[in-house]
Order: sequence, then structure tokens, then C-alpha cells
Amino acid sequence: MNPIDQTFARLKREGKPAFIPYVTVGDPDISTSLDILKELQTAGASVIELGVPFSDPLADGPVIQRAALRALKNDVSISDVISLAKLARQEQIHTPLVLFTYFNPLLQLGIENAFSMMEDSGINGIIVPDLPVEEGGEIRHICTQKNIHYIPLVAPTSEGRIESIVNHASGFVYCVSSLGVTGERQNFHNDIEGFLAAVKKATALPLVVGFGVSNAKQFKKLSSHCDGVVVGSAIVHTIEKSLPLLQHSNTYTDGLLRIRGFVDDLIPV
Repeated sequence: MNPIDQTFARLKREGKPAFIPYVTVGDPDISTSLDILKELQTAGASVIELGVPFSDPLADGPVIQRAALRALKNDVSISDVISLAKLARQEQIHTPLVLFTYFNPLLQLGIENAFSMMEDSGINGIIVPDLPVEEGGEIRHICTQKNIHYIPLVAPTSEGRIESIVNHASGFVYCVSSLGVTGERQNFHNDIEGFLAAVKKATALPLVVGFGVSNAKQFKKLSSHCDGVVVGSAIVHTIEKSLPLLQHSNTYTDGLLRIRGFVDDLIPV
């Protein structure tokens, strides 16, 4: 069984929502990203999304765009992100890992090669936000062969379109809380409950909600309507604000503790 399935089954038994943090790998560097993953696991992350830095991230807002640029300045590639996953496994990070990548980096690496590397590195799922469901057949086929879950993004749309997307999903379905790009928000889609009800009607898979969650109140409210919550920009922004601490050895631990403190305040005990 894929570890993502095991995690959601356990959380369902415990009556707890999944906490799914997102990090842009390589911001500020690979070594620090590894230490951040360790902190996220210790803080109770259910699944961790590993963001591949990309120069034209259409779904991402300014916070993640800036993080991607910092990582790209360090020449961090999709290969480096996948290699980090392997290193994380060697460092006793057992939390399920999901690769979040745009299609172009996959294409540049070679799809077959990328998935072989992902399988070898212990990556459990993949999200490709700019790949329409109609064009994802090859990737979904390889995912099935490699026991890697194909996790689609679903935005508020018609019930027919929702059904066509989730029919090809595995692991869980990532429901976009509001239209537009990623980023911290005060408000979500006007009828988020109705949207989630429509997705639940179309699939038995766990539903997670993301795009804009930045505080404990939002986390609690959204998690009452779904199986888990993704927190991306708010964590990446906290990393960004911690860079002055992370860049000096005598304050490095303080920087990690600042990130950990934000996460501890965010998720329910």
C-alpha cells in the first residue's frame, strides 16, 4: 500500500485532519531544505510537498515565485529535488513525500527517467498543476506502474468537469480554495462548502484544501469540511522572513525554530 493511503487511513481512524506543508526545495539551499523537512516531520506533518523551482510558475503567487528564484540562483533543478527526497529517506524522514512540479522540468529531465528517479528516492505522489487531465494519460500510466499517486488540482467548476478530473486521481484530491494563484488570503471561495460537497459526491478519495491558508483559524475552519489542509505560501513566507537567521551559523538554529514555531501555532494539537 502507498504510504499516502496508510497515512489518510490512520488519520481517519484518529479523527484528525492531515497537515500538508509545502516547501520550495533549495530555498535558501538544499542542506537547509533538508533540515526544514526534519522540523516539519517533528511538528507532525502528515504529507510534505516538495516544490520544484521553476522560472514561470503560473499557479504561484509572489511569495513562491521569489522562493523559486532564490533556488534557481543556486542552480537547483528537478534532479536535485528528487535527490533531496532520497537523502531525506536516508535521514529517517518517513513522512510521505509528494513532488509538486510544473510539466516543463519533467519534460526536460525525461518523463521515464524522472519517474525512475522518483521511485528510487521514495517519492509517493506527484502534482503537475499545469498539466490538463486530458493530457496526463502517459504520466498516470507510469504512476500506476511505479506506485506513485497522481494527485490532480480541482478548482471550483462544473460538476461534470470535477468528475472528469477526479476520475483519474489517486491518493487524494487537491481542492483549490479560491481562484487565482497561491498566496496568503483572508477570504476563500464564496461557497467553499458547496464546492467541497460537489467533489465529495464525485470521489471517495480524501479531499485536501489549499491555496491561501495562513493561520490556525483558517486551518480549523477548512479542515471541518475536508480531510486535510495544505499550507504553502505562509510557510515559504516564514522561511523567507527567517533567511537572515538561516544564513549565519550562530543564528541558524533560531531560524529553524522560528519556522517550527509558526507551524506549531498553525495546526491543532
